[in-house]
Amino acid sequence: MPAKILYVDDEDDIREIAQMSLELEPDFEVRSSTSGAEALVEAAAWRPDLILLDVMMPDMDGPETLKRLAASPPTAPIPVVFITARTQTHEVERYLSMGAVGVIAKPFDPLALAGDVKKLLASRGGPAA
Repeated sequence: MPAKILYVDDEDDIREIAQMSLELEPDFEVRSSTSGAEALVEAAAWRPDLILLDVMMPDMDGPETLKRLAASPPTAPIPVVFITARTQTHEVERYLSMGAVGVIAKPFDPLALAGDVKKLLASRGGPAA
């Protein structure tokens, strides 16, 4: 059974590149959302195995989206990985303290993204382990 990955980013081209690179992995089923609000609805309905979440988004940013996911029983158990250009040590520590299970730096390497996600899933005992 493929691992379900939800990619959330307000930038169309980055979202498309991420989705294409993740779909190169046959063990992944990938969907994407364009905003935090859309991600909350999609995550509750689809129950992905992992959410890749952009930090900087208008209206509802990544940290606020994570907080709302964690506060809702259907989505609270879903691990979230932040995707961000802000990867200084203190920033990564802050994201992890919010409940993120990992951080992937932007710009990410499209050829390495699926492998990075597989490692994160394996470390969590997820379906791609």
